[in-house]
Amino acid sequence: MEASTTDRTRRTTITRGIRMVALAIVACGVLAPSANAGLLVKSAENCADQPLERPFQRWLDVASYTLVPGGTFEDGAPGWTLSGASVVVGNSPFFAHGVGETQSLSLPPGSTTTSPTVCVGLMHPTMRFFARGSGGGLLGGLSTLQVDVLFEDAGGTTRSLPIGVVLRSGQWAPSLPAPVLANLLPLLDRDMTAVAFRFTPRGSAAWTIDDVYVDPMRRS
Repeated sequence: MEASTTDRTRRTTITRGIRMVALAIVACGVLAPSANAGLLVKSAENCADQPLERPFQRWLDVASYTLVPGGTFEDGAPGWTLSGASVVVGNSPFFAHGVGETQSLSLPPGSTTTSPTVCVGLMHPTMRFFARGSGGGLLGGLSTLQVDVLFEDAGGTTRSLPIGVVLRSGQWAPSLPAPVLANLLPLLDRDMTAVAFRFTPRGSAAWTIDDVYVDPMRRS
């Protein structure tokens, strides 16, 4: 019964995402007569090499996920763009990717970070990660962590859409599944496109993130 409920919830999330991206495509004017590759598409690596894990199973999410490149921060943040953010000692206590890992990414107020590109397609409906917000004084409890997806339209212009907001809780927790949205705009072979994810603190709290995943909606 729990798995069935989870599946229905995921399908509802995906359906809402499809409706949202349809409106966004019209608003952004991304339907161009011909496709031109921009920087995101050109930087896309092998779209077929995506090992699967089930990092959120203990939260009744039985979906298989693939790790965003460098998403554990164990080797620093290769490929990530850091603006005021930094890799720090201290892992998510859930060790979703592997026991013994020791690092995560710190996002103080005013910072931002963008992931490397990752290939997504129609079978990559959501992304998910672990986060903790802390501090910030009297207004810290109102702070959030905003997640945007960066993608290219058919003319090669990089655009962004907000896909999720994490509320500050003071403790490590998995984020809710966020609809990728741009997975409905395939510009690469195999009906794939290249996207990146941007994380931006809003408010006075400091944030830490770890183990960033995309859901291919396949079974391992």
